[in-house]
Amino acid sequence: MPYLFNKYHPLRNLIFCAGEGLLIFATFSLVQYFLFAHFLYFHDFLTHLYQAALITFLFQLCLYFYDLYDLSHNLTLATTATKMTQAFGLGCIILGLIYYILPLLTTSIQVFWPGYFATCGVVMLWRWAYYSVLKKRMFVQNIMVLGTGPFASTIAKEIEGNHDSAHKIISFIGDTEVSFNPHNVPIAEKIPHMASFCHKHDIEKIILALDDRRKKTPIKELLTCKLAGISIEQGVNFYETITGKFPVERVNPSSIFFSGGFTQGKLTKTMKRFLDICLAIFGTFFSLPITIFTAIAIKIETPGPVFYLQERVGKRGTTFKVIKFRSMGQDAEKEGAVWAQEDDMRVTRIGGFIRKVRIDELPQLLNVLKGEMSLVGPRPERPVFVKDLSEKIPYYAIRHNVKPGITGWAQVCYPYGASVEDSLRKLEYDLYYMKNISIFMDLIIIFKTIKTVLFGTGAR
Repeated sequence: MPYLFNKYHPLRNLIFCAGEGLLIFATFSLVQYFLFAHFLYFHDFLTHLYQAALITFLFQLCLYFYDLYDLSHNLTLATTATKMTQAFGLGCIILGLIYYILPLLTTSIQVFWPGYFATCGVVMLWRWAYYSVLKKRMFVQNIMVLGTGPFASTIAKEIEGNHDSAHKIISFIGDTEVSFNPHNVPIAEKIPHMASFCHKHDIEKIILALDDRRKKTPIKELLTCKLAGISIEQGVNFYETITGKFPVERVNPSSIFFSGGFTQGKLTKTMKRFLDICLAIFGTFFSLPITIFTAIAIKIETPGPVFYLQERVGKRGTTFKVIKFRSMGQDAEKEGAVWAQEDDMRVTRIGGFIRKVRIDELPQLLNVLKGEMSLVGPRPERPVFVKDLSEKIPYYAIRHNVKPGITGWAQVCYPYGASVEDSLRKLEYDLYYMKNISIFMDLIIIFKTIKTVLFGTGAR
């Protein structure tokens, strides 16, 4: 089974993505082959391959930017066609720039447009076929959930509420109703001959999701199932692998003590700091024109300083001053610190724009260069909120064992939140990041952040 950062990625979805790329590549290659004389095509064979590969890469990248590889929601073919047209339009613009810089990679108009329209048709047919697979729930792993309480319902919500879930619940075992059971999965208080039942219904895995560990667990039946080749998995571990979250409310201290992760080796720390410095210097110079323009706009709109220094909690609980472009009026917090709200009246017009596109965060690159922050890590919170959240949320202080970041796993996976409940949900992502921290994961988060910034999602 494919896992990345301890998160399960269904093989079915990987085949779908790879298959779509192969179809785009093959479509453009075949169009080139048939529109050129055979000997001319093979005379510049490598050039034609490079051209098709470039188009494939950019088109799939744009499909990703337009969330067409996020199939957790049921996309209609009409919505897919609209988004695909927008994605390929962006791809054509980028290709135009590349062709201007590297003329040797240019695909002739006589080839490009027939290939473009052929690709649109092939991709739509491919997606129609895959949507049918998802609708019929084909190529999924059948599972049984031992438990019917809140945790079992939470797992069911992640499985049955996800359109492209690679799992299917066949049965629950428990003595109560399950609060989330949209497909009316049968509930049994007890299943005699559990191994035979699992083989009969092609159940490959049993998930232990009991809320009360003191309840009798069918040890003998589970052992029989295990020996019969059926996988047994703790609900907490299963939840983590399918969601990319660390279930804070469901773990005990021993789960953290004896789990892998939550530590960084010297090499990882050194490479992470090197990456921070290089990208922070590059980002500072690259964004200099935007910085100057933003500073002038802020100064023209409202009186007061351009930058806003705000105390935040950093690594090991030490405080520092985070640097941001001022996006509110000068006396926005004269009555004390409050959570930022949607359509916050304190935000200026320029402030609303720079928040939406995350420009207000650019000065924090200086915090990165000073070593107070990292590019990737849990977002630093204000001391007054940290004190309150530490009292209400278990394990909240653990997030201060690493440097805070400008962006993080929670920022790219969870919409902006401004409440204790939102902080709890974001902590689940932060702890998952800390457990699986690596340079490669940092690069993935930076890439996802670029996508978020370009499309302005999740900001407030």
